[in-house]
Amino acid sequence: MVEAYASEKYSDSDAALVIMIRHDWKLAEAENLLATPFNDLLFQAQSIHRQHFNPNEVQLATLLSIKTGGCPEDCAYCPQSVHHDTGVDAHALLKVDDVLQAARNARAGGATRFCMGAAWRNPTATQVKQVAELVEAVREEGMETCATLGMLTDAQANMLADAGLYYYNHNLDTSPELYGNIITTRTYNDRIETLASVRNAGMKVCCGGIVGMGETRMGRAGLLVELANLPDHPESVPINMLVQVEGTPLYGTEELEIFEFIRTIAVARIMMPESYVRLSAGRMGMNPEAQALCFLAGANSIFAGDKLLTTSNPETNDDDALLASLGIATQVSVT
Repeated sequence: MVEAYASEKYSDSDAALVIMIRHDWKLAEAENLLATPFNDLLFQAQSIHRQHFNPNEVQLATLLSIKTGGCPEDCAYCPQSVHHDTGVDAHALLKVDDVLQAARNARAGGATRFCMGAAWRNPTATQVKQVAELVEAVREEGMETCATLGMLTDAQANMLADAGLYYYNHNLDTSPELYGNIITTRTYNDRIETLASVRNAGMKVCCGGIVGMGETRMGRAGLLVELANLPDHPESVPINMLVQVEGTPLYGTEELEIFEFIRTIAVARIMMPESYVRLSAGRMGMNPEAQALCFLAGANSIFAGDKLLTTSNPETNDDDALLASLGIATQVSVT
């Protein structure tokens, strides 16, 4: 954890904005927060953010697709699904040397966390063993490790934890009520069970969702409530804007208004005060001003590098220029 910014640094009126860590959020509360006047919402989110994090520092993470395409899931947003014709070139699991070179490049670019994603529904024991070898190799480079491989059993989660995997990513994607409209090959409870296996193995959790999939404000509130009411808040909460890929069922969905996205970031910060809130997919469609407002709303982590699995991400030089113009430094050590 970066240096905490205690409430003693603020006036009594500011300190009143402190929200205790809760796991009993109601849908109406989240909806009310999302409906708060924009200036008031950002003030509240930034005030809470400063009580737990350095407001002028962000964490850089890098995401590498270590196995691409051919996924049997039917996620309506995903270009890697075998159910959608998106032109994604499938490849098998990358070799250790290739992954290590990518990790070294990421570290040289300032990233402290290296995330590895494989397009599997639920990996086999052999595949998990292969990823465990990758985890061990990346850890030796001095980086935080994260993986997203699909559903895990308890034994598989323990194998990854024993290899030194620090984080496991498994998003809820959307609210339970909307989930069936997005995915039919895996249940919401399947996702909850994998998160429990990850926690029981002693790993930290990276878990968030995607907005802009045609959901209402109530749907976004429902996702945030599910995340905040987990037994432990995810240490990292990626908030993704849908990246529309031709050939997926969600291609052509009406785009989410950017201020609504920023509101979602702010409410995530308020409801999960100690979590890293990651401004994730969709940054290519955001101008610098929108991204700056996301940081003001409490986002303090981004993916660096020109690709997120199979979709584009801002160039490193563009990110460096944006952060420099805002006076935001990058986190120099792993948490």
